[in-house]
Amino acid sequence: MSDQRPEPTGPILLLVLLVLVALVAVAWGAGYRSGADAPSADPRERGGAHVPAAPVESSASAAPPATPATAPEPKRATLPHGGTRVFAGNRFLVAYYGTAGSGALGVLGETRPAGAEAAVRRAALPFRRPGQPVQPVYELIVTIADRHPGRDGDHSHDIARRDVRRYLDVAREDGALVVLDLQPGTSDFLEVAKRWEWALRQPHVGLALDPEWRMSPGQVPGRVIGHASAAEVNRTSAWLAALVRRHLLPEKLFVLHQFRTSMLPDLHRVQRRPGLALVQHVDGFGTRGQKMETYETVARPGRFTMGLKLFYDEDVRRMGPGAVHAVRPRVRFVSFQ
Repeated sequence: MSDQRPEPTGPILLLVLLVLVALVAVAWGAGYRSGADAPSADPRERGGAHVPAAPVESSASAAPPATPATAPEPKRATLPHGGTRVFAGNRFLVAYYGTAGSGALGVLGETRPAGAEAAVRRAALPFRRPGQPVQPVYELIVTIADRHPGRDGDHSHDIARRDVRRYLDVAREDGALVVLDLQPGTSDFLEVAKRWEWALRQPHVGLALDPEWRMSPGQVPGRVIGHASAAEVNRTSAWLAALVRRHLLPEKLFVLHQFRTSMLPDLHRVQRRPGLALVQHVDGFGTRGQKMETYETVARPGRFTMGLKLFYDEDVRRMGPGAVHAVRPRVRFVSFQ
């Protein structure tokens, strides 16, 4: 009988078991690295099979996308009555006319600026009608025509800025308008107006041109009646309208004084401008009949709001509020000189 011994299977099984355990450990470690340490878990980025991306759920609490902040739009300045149109609310304007420190050129200069306020309001009150409030105005001559040419040879001079500021300050406090009146001599209206830009930037300040005192070279103020062209008026109004736009100002009074057709021979060419309340102010004096004849001759109500000047000394039987309101074409602006 041959001697046969059993195969040593125990060590072999142990060895196989150890190999299996090692393989499991290696596989687990590889899986851990692919989920946590790999650059991307998305199979599309690892070159694997295409896997559709999961939809992103919206959240009610998610903040909306940021939008750039917008600065608030600047507001337009207002007139003393709170609006931006001079004649809004059917207003009727009443002015005292003159220059600072002297009554020789008009009643405005007969008192100090603080005293003028009460006088203007007393003059304005009788013109008030139901549904037609009155607006006080100071019409201040700031450039005065001279018989002598002066150092610059233009037959005019400017009054002191400090005097103008006093009227501007008082008017602003009292809710009045101011109109800067120009008597330029031989200077151009626009050239002179630009010297007063610092004052015209204020919301309650307007401008008046007086062609009576606009001289041609060689002419002397007071010896002849001056004149201005529509082109010169239009250049000045264009500059003033641009000032209104640039500084977001309310509408400004833009007044043209006239008592002869020759003072503005091509008046029909004067342009209306957005931002300007254009007034033709008829300045003739005398009896009521003479004043009305002048008014009817020069008035162009289809192009302008109409104004009328009343003279304390030169008018004969000066027109009262009732007579002024009865004038046709209708008057909306009266000034006392």
